[in-house]
Amino acid sequence: MNFHDFIKNSFLLTVILSTGMFTEAQSQKKQKPNILFCIADDASAKSFGTYGDTFINTPAIDKLAKDGLTFENAYNCNPKCAPARACIVTGKYSWQLKAATNHWPKFPSEFKFYPHLLMEKGYNVGFTGKGWGPGSYEGKYNPAGPEYSDIKNKPPHKGISNVDYAANFEKFLSDKGNDKPFCFWLGTKEPHRFYELDSWKKEGKRLKDALVPPFYPDNDVVRGDILDYAVEVEWFDAHVGKAIKSLEKRGLLENTLVVISSDHGMPFPRVKGQIYEEGFHVPLIAYWKGKIIKGRRVEDFVSFPDIAPTFMEIAGFKPDEQMTGKSFVDVLLSKKSGQIDPTRDHTLLGKERHDIGRSNEDGTDLSYPVRAIRTKTYLYAHNIQPERWPVGNPEYGFRNVDGSPTKTFLMNIDPYDNDYRFFEMSFAKRPEEELYNIQKDPHCMVNLATLPAYRNTCKELRDQMEKELIAQGDPRTLGKGEVFDHYKYYGKQFNYDTGESMGVKGAKH
Repeated sequence: MNFHDFIKNSFLLTVILSTGMFTEAQSQKKQKPNILFCIADDASAKSFGTYGDTFINTPAIDKLAKDGLTFENAYNCNPKCAPARACIVTGKYSWQLKAATNHWPKFPSEFKFYPHLLMEKGYNVGFTGKGWGPGSYEGKYNPAGPEYSDIKNKPPHKGISNVDYAANFEKFLSDKGNDKPFCFWLGTKEPHRFYELDSWKKEGKRLKDALVPPFYPDNDVVRGDILDYAVEVEWFDAHVGKAIKSLEKRGLLENTLVVISSDHGMPFPRVKGQIYEEGFHVPLIAYWKGKIIKGRRVEDFVSFPDIAPTFMEIAGFKPDEQMTGKSFVDVLLSKKSGQIDPTRDHTLLGKERHDIGRSNEDGTDLSYPVRAIRTKTYLYAHNIQPERWPVGNPEYGFRNVDGSPTKTFLMNIDPYDNDYRFFEMSFAKRPEEELYNIQKDPHCMVNLATLPAYRNTCKELRDQMEKELIAQGDPRTLGKGEVFDHYKYYGKQFNYDTGESMGVKGAKH
């Protein structure tokens, strides 16, 4: 080979290698994973087949669980819409979020949101239906990102939103194309109340199939209410199924992490907004073809503050320094089931003010502060102000419980009736300390804190909980909890029986 041929061949080799590297770089850019986060509004974990439900049909979500991963111990940190969703978008624990610890707040502008961070880093971002909320925020976009909710449909029942979630997701994909990875939040407004009464009859459901928790009387009113709820859970599942088909049609499913959850338990007394197992134990299902091994079930405790750092890491970025949750990418990608990370053996929970309806003499809307710790065996809860009514004052109609046929039935039970205990379990004042053995008593029916044999257990759990809360800067545990009572309420009073607004207090116009 002469010198001229050598130079020529070297040049060709350089071009080939450079072209290959450029193609590889392009390929790597395109291979950044997409993220589809589907979140229901007020759906209990037990309402999905993968968690053992036997009367609510959720085939799309159950298939994702079968082909992916089910978290047995996923929790929301604070069991109400706005604070739970605030933990998701920020990656912070609820008590670290100032006004956003409460329901219907103005979200402090100092906090960063993972959808906005990913958008800044080149991701296409959007949401449909219900993003973060309810409450107000600064800036152009909801904390969940730019909204895609223009496409409407005709819902089968009153109470179901006319937003066509799946069609709006399809529009998002069409508008954005495949040039960049996407992160999309598909947030249905179901099964939030109100419900069309007896919609279950139109769907051919049967009263005998409903499962009634032991903290309610078992009668046709409660069964019918639960079946109306089931109809709306199935609506959520249907839209998840349609969204998955959109990904399949476009060849995007293989490179998309799909995560399914709900912000808290069903909108019934003693569940939504309450520090009992069904209120804060949420579904969490993850599917990622070729990355997550099929059919895994893990026991690691994960919490909503862990979602944002997980999504950031999945996208190839370091979690923002503001995020205090811990990524669980290692759990997602592990080949094992059961306990993966031995340090994930408990979670902390809390609440402050949810809906208003509890006031002192000066008209301040008081919180019902609780801090709790959930381990594999126990739930320990410290009701910090037990003299207050846990779900709002009776003269305000126990406003922190959504109106429903079940609520009405419970409130009308005569105090001398044997069933009055059901009223008390949902509405009465609570002791300062509660302790439940969740393995034996998943419905939190027997408070062990009153028994001398469990005093040491209560002390050990409270000490562990408060040590961690102090390290996280919780104002309530540090003796400065009154700050939560004075954050302004920006919400509407809402009649969940009729779906009508009842006026606004403290809202900006």
